[in-house]
Amino acid sequence: MDEVILSIQDLQVQFQTYAGTVYAVNGMSFDVLRGEIFGLVGESGCGKSVTSLAVMRILPGQGRLTGGCIIFDGQDLASKSDAEMREVRGRRIAMIFQDPSASLNPVFSVGNQIRRIIRYHTGASKGEANERAIKLFEEVALPDPERILELYPHELSGGMQQRVMIAMALASGAELLIADEPTTALDVTIQSQILELLVDLRNRQELSILLITHNLGVVAETCDRVGVAYAGRIVETGPTESVLNDMKHPYTQGLLAALPTPEQKGHDLHSIPGNVPDGLSHLPGCPFQARCPYVMDVCQDVEPPWVAFPGGQRAACHLYVEEASHA
Repeated sequence: MDEVILSIQDLQVQFQTYAGTVYAVNGMSFDVLRGEIFGLVGESGCGKSVTSLAVMRILPGQGRLTGGCIIFDGQDLASKSDAEMREVRGRRIAMIFQDPSASLNPVFSVGNQIRRIIRYHTGASKGEANERAIKLFEEVALPDPERILELYPHELSGGMQQRVMIAMALASGAELLIADEPTTALDVTIQSQILELLVDLRNRQELSILLITHNLGVVAETCDRVGVAYAGRIVETGPTESVLNDMKHPYTQGLLAALPTPEQKGHDLHSIPGNVPDGLSHLPGCPFQARCPYVMDVCQDVEPPWVAFPGGQRAACHLYVEEASHA
């Protein structure tokens, strides 16, 4: 059996705002297998990034975990103290963000920053940390690593900054890398290079990666399995090829239909009507009901059950329950 390294079970996160309680994550559940790249995809506001912050236990001050489990390598991170999380965060689970320039300290050289991380997590000497930093920069394909170690973040391109961030994330030998929109701020050519790097690192180091994105093209190019998120929960999951070639949930179908193709030149692009729920109230029934072209009466009051399909694909949708009952 495939070994699960991270299991999110019925995760719930709330934020207190001036407008009231925002239910940002509402029962998010998925597994990341050891050595795989799992893609978490969906529109902005569906709870993807909040889920990643919850895993790292770095929710902003007004955010709080209100339910569920975050099982990493057999331990529930949701129940750990801050001191216990410091032994996990960075050392065993690392994270990179979409804007590397905002994550790097502008007043220190990148070498200074990565050497500090190495020494903090491993207890290495200055010389050992420097040797490790050079090796890490080589692993992420940064040219002339000795020279780059002495540069400041503003002296590097966006792609090089992101490579530095990936090297920092791997500095302590992390087993799980969470990549939150790691290519959004980069041009298309550099995006492809960073994604190739992540795949290569997974293959060489048996690294597990949770890749968060809104880009289905990124998912198709890099991910072994995918979870489609909507309104703070997963609505469809399975092997990437199965989901993208035979999407079951109406929301996944809408996302795929919205992708531009050469055949659509001169025609209006497809869009999903309506907006993502604002999260200020719990929605009964299916969260996608207001935007779904196949909505039924049962969708308004009853939460949709999971329906399994061949090959490990699953979707939470009443449509297939109804079809099965009339078969």
